[in-house]
Amino acid sequence: MIRNRNPRATAARLLLALATLAAAPLALAQGGATTTVENPYGLEALWSAGDFVAKGTLAILVVMSIGSWYIIFSKLYEQAKLNRQGNSANKTFWGAGDVDKGLETLDKNSAYHYIAKSGNDATAHHDGLLQFIDVNEWIQLSIHRATEKVQSRLQGGLAFLATVGSTAPFVGLFGTVWGIYHALTAIGVAGQASIDKVAGPVGEALIMTAIGLAVAVPAVLGYNWLVRRNKAALEDVRSFGAELHAVLLGAHAEKAARGKSGHAHPPIHAVAG
Repeated sequence: MIRNRNPRATAARLLLALATLAAAPLALAQGGATTTVENPYGLEALWSAGDFVAKGTLAILVVMSIGSWYIIFSKLYEQAKLNRQGNSANKTFWGAGDVDKGLETLDKNSAYHYIAKSGNDATAHHDGLLQFIDVNEWIQLSIHRATEKVQSRLQGGLAFLATVGSTAPFVGLFGTVWGIYHALTAIGVAGQASIDKVAGPVGEALIMTAIGLAVAVPAVLGYNWLVRRNKAALEDVRSFGAELHAVLLGAHAEKAARGKSGHAHPPIHAVAG
């Protein structure tokens, strides 16, 4: 049987193993504690450490985002409302006996009621200096002006979306450049260019560019979507106006024919000398 001839080496190995086992829980505890350390960089640090220019840039981007989403949802509601009014007009207006009765079937606040009333009023008030305008052109002009007003109302707010989509990335880029400038200035004053001194401030500055893109992308997509939906809605409005023009001309011609037949000249009798 072979015996261990070096008991001191054996004791040293045992002590080393015990020390390793004792240090393992401490290392795990320290590792778990490092995961709970809060990130010193981010939006909160960007706002608290930023000057009035950085805060103002961030506030402008927030206002742009809120305005864009408000316009997108409000325009979608207006378009859906106009489509419902068009479906109702096609079901009730054309089945009426005349234009006056057809106007009663339409909602007084609807765009279709406004167009129909404009055309009907133009037919009824073709007098004075207006009588020198051909009745066909006068009715067509009145309906066209009413349709243009409806189109102008539908397009309200789209210019804001286009402006946000084209300028928000540059506003964010301005915030990034301003933040990097101040970060480099602070590094130069401190005289240290270590990774912890550079990564944090520069990373916070780059957040501005990301926010600018996050504001611009929905604005551009919403603008293109709303323009396409406006085009489809206005096609229905213009079709209604064209059919109304033909109906008003026919009604005016019939009224004129009845007036001529009811106002015939009386016969002329010879006077005895």
